[in-house]
Amino acid sequence: MPAGLPAPARLPPGMAIARTVAVFCGSRSGDNPAFRRAAATLGQRLAEAGVGVVYGGGQIGLMGVLANAVLGAGGRIVGVIPEILVHPEIAHPALSGLIVTRDMAARKQRMFDLADAFIALPGGIGTLDETIEMLTWRQLGVHAKPILLCDIQGSAAPFSAFIEAAITQGFAQPSVRDLFEVLPGVDAVLAKLQAFPVTKRSSQWTL
Repeated sequence: MPAGLPAPARLPPGMAIARTVAVFCGSRSGDNPAFRRAAATLGQRLAEAGVGVVYGGGQIGLMGVLANAVLGAGGRIVGVIPEILVHPEIAHPALSGLIVTRDMAARKQRMFDLADAFIALPGGIGTLDETIEMLTWRQLGVHAKPILLCDIQGSAAPFSAFIEAAITQGFAQPSVRDLFEVLPGVDAVLAKLQAFPVTKRSSQWTL
């Protein structure tokens, strides 16, 4: 177990949990040390729970923290990264698998295909883009997979404010609020994952 991390969450017997989650997070660490702690704790606890992780493939920023925590706890993590970002983002060299896609759109599609659920940690424009895309697809009926925003000391507040503004200004229906959930930290995210049924997919971990 990585030094300084809390003990992993143990799942109650018989509780369902997603087999694979896609985690969206920043290629930078942000200014608040709590962001790094959350990424490390989430990675460790997903690994300890036997949940596979799909993420953006980098070894820097919160991406790197997440990946190292999963690997340090003996978990399985696959990176999905577009060709244009392999060198700038410095693709992680020690992952369980690395998928290189032709572009950003293909990256999101591949992450979607592999995941049972989506978790958004703090991040920048790229994290916002990935989260919004999954939210849009769910609104259109493309999928019904859970979209969970892991709020770390108010990090999800701007996202929620944008959604509320879109509703208030008549650009979105109030039902959009039901397409995602903002949860206060890693423990709440893991608890919520336990409540979702696992979907059947034939393409899991096909690299």
